[in-house]
Amino acid sequence: MKAGGIILAGGKSSRMGTNKALLPVGAKTMIETIISVLRPLFPEIIVVTNEPELYQHLEVRLVKDIIPAKGPLSGIHAGLSVSPYKYNFVVACDMPFIEPKLISYMVEHADGYDVVVPRAGEYLEPLHAVYSKNCIPFIEDCLKKNVTKIIAFYPEIRLYCLDVEVLRRFGDVTRMFFNLNTPADLAQVSMKKASKDW
Repeated sequence: MKAGGIILAGGKSSRMGTNKALLPVGAKTMIETIISVLRPLFPEIIVVTNEPELYQHLEVRLVKDIIPAKGPLSGIHAGLSVSPYKYNFVVACDMPFIEPKLISYMVEHADGYDVVVPRAGEYLEPLHAVYSKNCIPFIEDCLKKNVTKIIAFYPEIRLYCLDVEVLRRFGDVTRMFFNLNTPADLAQVSMKKASKDW
């Protein structure tokens, strides 16, 4: 199944103190690392950002929020709205260890559902999920009501949750969904990469 890849790069990065997407993780920036994983999987990659001038060098499609200032849900809405594909894998820009085989599995199992989302223990990973364009009106309804929690519209759509038993087939669950939110997280990743633990 053909699908699109959407990267959300609109966060304020308040805990990191600087733009997370452009921080180095090894030889590449975080967003370059994610793009390098997604490029072989998807014919088009969309980066949702309200600062497109920062990402002109990436050779991806850049779009701004259509309904701004509503957090990641605004980004998902913008990406889905402009994508030419019914299904799209959506990921945050601060997850540098995403696993391509898991992403492919999620897209392959999306038919018949509106959202395919991993469930790591009791927590869902809505910023590492496949969304169909059928979600757009439900997301718009949330945004118009100033409801910005991503999973708020999940009860309205056909949802497929991948439990941890499935996720473990593709690698270390903690690593795959690791978010870099703080300078301590970045230092931890740099140290692990240097020691080849990760």
